[in-house]
Amino acid sequence: MQIHPPNEDLCPIDRLVPYANNARSHSRKQIRQIADSIKRFGFCNPVLVADDNTIIAGHGRVEAAKLIGMADVPVRRLSHLSHDEVRAYILADNKLAENAGWDRDLLAIEMQGLMDLDFDIEDLGFSTAEIDLTIGDAQPSSSIAETGLDVVEPVDPGPTVTRSGDLWQLGPHRLLCGDARSDEEVSRLCGGQPASLLFTDPP
Repeated sequence: MQIHPPNEDLCPIDRLVPYANNARSHSRKQIRQIADSIKRFGFCNPVLVADDNTIIAGHGRVEAAKLIGMADVPVRRLSHLSHDEVRAYILADNKLAENAGWDRDLLAIEMQGLMDLDFDIEDLGFSTAEIDLTIGDAQPSSSIAETGLDVVEPVDPGPTVTRSGDLWQLGPHRLLCGDARSDEEVSRLCGGQPASLLFTDPP
C-alpha cells in the first residue's frame, strides 16, 4: 500500500515544528486511532505548514506518523498566509470541523453496510457504544429506500411474556426485567449481594 498520496511535497518529519500555542489537544488513544487510520488508508490528508515548517494543521497526524515510524510526511505549504492569518486559520481549521454534525440515519446505514462487509468500524474512530447507539437509534426513512437496502417490516410480537418486575432464574444466572437506575431493583437482581460488574443500556 502507498502511504504517501501522489502530488504532495514530502518533508522529513524531524524538520516539522509544532505551533507553540496550539490549543488543540490529542489523547494517546486518538493518536493511536489516527496511526491505525494511516496504516489502513494511507496518509491521505497532508500536513499544512508555514514556510518555516511550523505546523498549521496536522499536529495529531504528525504524532501518529512518528508512532508508526514514518521518516517523512506529505505537506502543503500555505505561503499565501501572513503570520496573523496563520494564527487565525489554526483555530478556524479545528473549530469549523468541530461544528459539523451527523445525519444519524444515514450514518447508521453506512455503519451497517460496512459491518456487513466485515469492516471494523472502530478503525474509523467510533467506539463500540457509539456504534451500538447509532444503529440502535436509527429510524426508517426515505433515505433508506434510496440506498436499495431491504426494509424489514415489523412483526407482531404476540402476547407479552415478561413484564416489569419479573425475575427469571436461568440456571446459575438471574435476569430481571426492571430499571437499572433503581438501587432496589439491582439489589433484588443480585440477591442483596454487591455486583462486581454492571452492563446496562441507557434508558
